[in-house]
Amino acid sequence: GDISVLNHNPAGLSVYRSSEIVTTLDVTGIESKSNWAGNQSAAKKTRFNFDNIAYMGYFPTGNDEGLLSWNVGFSYNRLKNYHRKYKAAVNGSNGSSLTDYIAARANASGLTPDDLNYQSSGDNITYDPYEHVNDWLSILGNCGGFMDYNDGKFSTNLPSTSYQRSYTELDVEENGAIDQYAIGFGGNFSDFLMVGASVTITDLDYNMYAYYAEDYNKQTDYTSYIEVENNLKTEGTGYGINVGAIVRPADFLRVGIAYNSPTWYKMTDYYYAKSASDIQSLKDQYHDESPNNAYTDYKYRTPDKWIFSAAAIIGQTALVSVDYEMMNYRRMRMYDANGNENTSTNTDIDQSLGISNTIKAGAEVKITPQFAVRAGMAWTGSAMGADIKNGQREVMTVGTIPNYTIDRDVFNYTVGFGYRFTPQLYADIACIYKTAKDDVYAFSPMFDNAGKTLIEANPSSLKTNSTRVALTIGYKF
Repeated sequence: GDISVLNHNPAGLSVYRSSEIVTTLDVTGIESKSNWAGNQSAAKKTRFNFDNIAYMGYFPTGNDEGLLSWNVGFSYNRLKNYHRKYKAAVNGSNGSSLTDYIAARANASGLTPDDLNYQSSGDNITYDPYEHVNDWLSILGNCGGFMDYNDGKFSTNLPSTSYQRSYTELDVEENGAIDQYAIGFGGNFSDFLMVGASVTITDLDYNMYAYYAEDYNKQTDYTSYIEVENNLKTEGTGYGINVGAIVRPADFLRVGIAYNSPTWYKMTDYYYAKSASDIQSLKDQYHDESPNNAYTDYKYRTPDKWIFSAAAIIGQTALVSVDYEMMNYRRMRMYDANGNENTSTNTDIDQSLGISNTIKAGAEVKITPQFAVRAGMAWTGSAMGADIKNGQREVMTVGTIPNYTIDRDVFNYTVGFGYRFTPQLYADIACIYKTAKDDVYAFSPMFDNAGKTLIEANPSSLKTNSTRVALTIGYKF
């Protein structure tokens, strides 16, 4: 019985035997370390957060059996923080160039210079490629001087015989959060069966800035470069439903099951990008930028979740609990603003993703009636398919953002204690250490119909460690 049950198993509302107000604040330090072909980079960030505030109301019925009490809960809860900053850099050549990738992508779409070049009459632009071509990254690469067109296909503008890559860099900074507002109800039947349901409204806010650059040394001291900057802001509002039940077959045992429905989002992406190059053989600098007021509306359905849990209560002094969560990412779906299915993206989801499993375990021991200590851990497995994890499948990025990450395993380790100052007032302090592994791709590998590699993309390994200290204060009445 705590406020997290509203977005977990709302039957936990019925465990409460008093009303309560509770809130949580935290400070989080985040450190990201990358290794790209033996070249290591690091970035740090610190954030203060207001995590939640909630009210739980307990209303006994006075019955000796049947419905003994019903409970209601209202909460604001921060489900996720996106705050992260990381850098990946490598000296020398490391597989294909971004120019190779953009050229291959334009060729795969059957694009020509007539599609990608601006056309004008006098001072008036008569043809803007951004209004006619969906692949804006190809436009940025073409107008930014990355590509040449010969014999009916695009290729890099960098002559391989005289240019040698000296440095490659990818910098990414992410911000934002997912906030959820919930109202839930629960009922306790004869201290044997507890049921609950909650309705949630979720706000999503995500911001990303990505900078990618390649430097080249010619056979002289002149240094050439290409660079791409991307800005993305995503906003969304969604709703969902959670239902659950807890059974008490014996005084010492609780068994629970819950279903968290998908969250149905209405989303908007705002994006802006620019490219630039200075290649000595072209004897000129090139640059381009996308329209600065561009946006796309669409709809998105998250995967649903099943939760199975059990807890053993050892007298009045200790408890041990275990949870298993299952999310089937193949049930994600993308739609346009009118609700029409995005068939190609959803086909990729079906072919590339699978089930993510989470296992949680925790324990609490009361040292005195006022003082308790706690510890726990959680592991979450990746839902990515093996071919995605191994870089054996093309990842279809959208817009002008070629970089992406592939999730690996996530571990959380928690220690903490709680102290009850009075029968009504208490405080909990927890320290949560989280470690997450990702593979960072500056752009996707590409393959021909026979499976031969057209574009080689070597990922950087990324490890993000965060230490979060959370203070919870509650008052029962």
